[in-house]
Amino acid sequence: MPKRILCCLTAVLLLYSVFPCRSYAVSTSAASAILVDVNSGRVLYEQNADAKMLIASTTKIMTALVAIQEGSLSDVVTVDRETTLTEGSSMYLKEGEQLTLETLLYGLMLCSGNDAAVAIAGHVGGSQAGFVALMNETAGELGMEHSSFANPNGLDHEDHYSTARDMARLACAAVQNETLVRIASTQTVTAGGRTMTNHNKLLRYVDGCIGLKTGYTRAAGRTLVSCAERNGQRLVAVTLQDGNDWADHQALFDYGFSAYPARRAAVLGHTVGTAEVRGGVSDTVPLTAASGFSWPVGAGERLETRVELDRPLAAPVLAGTAVGQAVFTLDGAEVGRVDLLCGRTVPPELKTAMGALKTRLSE
Repeated sequence: MPKRILCCLTAVLLLYSVFPCRSYAVSTSAASAILVDVNSGRVLYEQNADAKMLIASTTKIMTALVAIQEGSLSDVVTVDRETTLTEGSSMYLKEGEQLTLETLLYGLMLCSGNDAAVAIAGHVGGSQAGFVALMNETAGELGMEHSSFANPNGLDHEDHYSTARDMARLACAAVQNETLVRIASTQTVTAGGRTMTNHNKLLRYVDGCIGLKTGYTRAAGRTLVSCAERNGQRLVAVTLQDGNDWADHQALFDYGFSAYPARRAAVLGHTVGTAEVRGGVSDTVPLTAASGFSWPVGAGERLETRVELDRPLAAPVLAGTAVGQAVFTLDGAEVGRVDLLCGRTVPPELKTAMGALKTRLSE
């Protein structure tokens, strides 16, 4: 994963602990759960979110992310005998069968194929151990400090575990990958000589759901990581060991979108404020946002903006020049910044310009 993206993700995810939720109008049947706003990283609901637990096939989100980053979708993978003997859920691979990595990813995410996971790992990582090393390396880069991966499919193992919070970190990274979202949100596809249907019922029942992954083993119970998008806002929900996960995720999304709608405080290229200009044909210059900014805001909370200039402005000022930042605060605590640019050029007043010219001529 590019380091710049990782830095941005880390900065966002660190905010998880800055704004802990105080009380909730929603609850779940899960042993561990969390609801997170993807763009800001703000936790909107959590319940025992740092408990280390088995995660079953939600592991395959990491498998898919690593495979897409490290491999090529058009790669042709030949299925070996070891892969066909993989236990558990399957896309029913046959020895000697040749499929593209993309087809295997559909089998991984739609059919929850443990055999697909093994085939992907062997191809991308060179071996199961090599691929697992890539999974743990990526987990470290994402700040998943309480997670350990021992296989690519999520079968129970004492060294294979995560937390709801860490899985939310993974999901927030995963939904920024367009290829992964495209595959995970597919309901039915025909590829590699087979028709595959997504096990994730939320795609059919929850408004705006874009996937991600279901999971189950007898020891782990039902596990589920999902993402939904409404009005440009994305939320990630994670439940571990939850026998009522379909209903719980629907309730979590309905709660999050209604109680914490994203408020857009800055739009790329739009005016955020103005600044005084000394010695110009205009006394002020509009300041435009170099990037957008939004934040989930609950009832009774205040999202405010203030302008911080790098220095006092004196003419001439040129359009597009970076001159400071817009600082956004929620109930007085800083939650973000965007750079501010001069929205237009402000030439110096004529007398000021003539004075400067005379000074240069006399030198």
